[in-house]
Amino acid sequence: MNDTPKKKTNKTIGKNIRTFRHQHGWSQEDVANRLGISIPAFSKIETGVTDINLSRLEQIADIYEIDVVQILSMDAEEIEQQPSNLNIIQKKLLDREAEIANLQRKVILLYEELRNIKTSVSV
Repeated sequence: MNDTPKKKTNKTIGKNIRTFRHQHGWSQEDVANRLGISIPAFSKIETGVTDINLSRLEQIADIYEIDVVQILSMDAEEIEQQPSNLNIIQKKLLDREAEIANLQRKVILLYEELRNIKTSVSV
């Protein structure tokens, strides 16, 4: 590879920024709008094409509610392996949906049982 150290750093930071964006379930458009920049400009940050200044890095960290140090120091693979709040919430939602389906089945069974009792009483 003939990437300079600066380019590698930009790419690593960009990859980390993208990973945090994915953890939040946001599109590039969502983050670009929050930053007040165009989608292509944000895309260039994520791909490491654009040098990112400290001010912009602080803005991005604020949006993700993390420290700048986390963006700079985290390895993207580490971030992806950590359970995100979104994943935890999605699992809870699936659990609740299964619980609701079970309760709906119980209600239907009880309703049929009640209907059968009424039918046998009225006969």
